[in-house]
Amino acid sequence: MAKAEEQILVVRRTHFDELGSFQGLCLEVDRYLRSFLLKENNFFVARSAAEEDPSLKQLIPYVIFRHAGKILHYTRGAKSGEKRLVAKGSIGIGGHINDTDESLFSFDQSAYHHAVQREIREELQISGPLTERAVALLNDDSTEVGKVHLGIVHVVELESPEVRAGEKAIAELGFATREELLARRDTLETWSQIALEGLAELG
Repeated sequence: MAKAEEQILVVRRTHFDELGSFQGLCLEVDRYLRSFLLKENNFFVARSAAEEDPSLKQLIPYVIFRHAGKILHYTRGAKSGEKRLVAKGSIGIGGHINDTDESLFSFDQSAYHHAVQREIREELQISGPLTERAVALLNDDSTEVGKVHLGIVHVVELESPEVRAGEKAIAELGFATREELLARRDTLETWSQIALEGLAELG
């Protein structure tokens, strides 16, 4: 029996435009997220269809980890789910929200929080406590990947630097200062470039 195709959470591009589309970072995360997570404004579709349909925006939690003023970074390995970003450097951990994250009645704030926590647990093995908050939205319509995705940027403050990759898609994991990462900006995926440049605003 063929494996069922992955179903991922999307909102309509027209809804994003009605709320106020933008290029780069937007710090009004609560206003957008509150609307996106109303049941009438989101739904699940097959990933293959969503990747080719710019009338839809795939909602992607994009989590940045910091410890003692340094930022966690890695290289996307060959096992990465987004083949167009393989071998690119990244400061964001995250991925699609699947229908397995859906709560009993609707995909709401609680279900979203659960999906973010699942993503963190799947992709990283973290020692010690952490604090996490959503700080911005990230949109980049200048690339084919960006046109069909919308990032929800979270910042996690780690008490311990002991972090290991939980998936093969994450390679060369380490910490660096913002200045060190900006010095190799051209090796990073576009979302990481945008987030890194706006990191001071993200607090």
